[in-house]
Amino acid sequence: MAELFAPLTIRTVTLPNRIGISPMCQYCAGPDGRPTDWHLAHLLQRAIGGAGMVMAEATAVTADGRITPGDLGLWEDAQIPAHARLAAAIAHAGAVPAIQIGHAGRKASRAPAWDDAPADPGWEIKAPSAIPMGHFTTPTMMTAEEIEALPALFAACAKRAVAAGYRLVELHAAHGYLLHQFLSPISNTRNDRWGGDFEGRARLPLAIARAVREAVGEDLPLFVRVSHTDWIEGGWTTEETIELSKRLQAAGIDGMDVSSGGIDPRQKIVLGPGYQVPGAEAVKQGAGMVVAAVGLITEPEQAQAIITEGRADLVLLARATLRDPYWPMRAAVALGRVDAARTPPQYDRAWGSIARMGMRRETGTPMPALGE
Repeated sequence: MAELFAPLTIRTVTLPNRIGISPMCQYCAGPDGRPTDWHLAHLLQRAIGGAGMVMAEATAVTADGRITPGDLGLWEDAQIPAHARLAAAIAHAGAVPAIQIGHAGRKASRAPAWDDAPADPGWEIKAPSAIPMGHFTTPTMMTAEEIEALPALFAACAKRAVAAGYRLVELHAAHGYLLHQFLSPISNTRNDRWGGDFEGRARLPLAIARAVREAVGEDLPLFVRVSHTDWIEGGWTTEETIELSKRLQAAGIDGMDVSSGGIDPRQKIVLGPGYQVPGAEAVKQGAGMVVAAVGLITEPEQAQAIITEGRADLVLLARATLRDPYWPMRAAVALGRVDAARTPPQYDRAWGSIARMGMRRETGTPMPALGE
């Protein structure tokens, strides 16, 4: 039986524990899409805090695929060095550096999350169908040629991620962004081979998965984040997610990061502790593959139970670690697993009593200087 602080090996990569940091958009990249010192501080702090995997925020595969002008990007080689700085820092702190790549589709060219008003489009917005997201700008329907170009764009972005040193890549097909827009009948009303029934709506995500697997080779773990339900009658369903997961696994995907919602403001989400875990459990049981659970997972005992009960293989945290970057260290203490926790020697004065109780120190290559 696995537990929260057991390692997890996927292909050639081993996560030292089952706690991961979800991608969290920061909306503060430069106009060139490069990470800034803010991203370094934000991600490194959570790696130092003891997470087994730290994932950089949704990173655009094209400039016009950004959610906001402040989003990260990896659409050109010139962006690789700045990402390499992030990946190296996360790895030196003992966590597996990961990245989520995607395209915003009809949710592109918007203002940052803290500004509730729609932005004036900085570029043309493209989507499967000319259906707006709520009160935002109506997108232009993508041509077949534009759709057919997307697998190569995702593959090129994934290759840059590998060159930058990321050791796990996640494709973003959730929360109402482009790949989710293709999957959901709410946002995809096409009548060509890219729409219609399940086969047509799933065609693009599957083509992208195959292209990315071929591009990165066999060693690197690949995940897909998916919304298992739209929370709207007539939308994408958990049953369809399970079938998609099986096909993604056959296409070379190793794990599903199971979230929900985001396709339409009419959604009726029932919130509560671990409210998305049943979706992760359904995919794990139905598809028989590695699954990450998310959604109001806040307590160590809660996270431990998700793993020990076999409902998911790892938990991905976001807001809980914004409140406390050292959540994994505290969880190790709460669960009696100080032997499996990490603390840098620089922090021994703060965590010394825990170290004396048996917390293992990580040793190895010193942290690089921030300017390197």
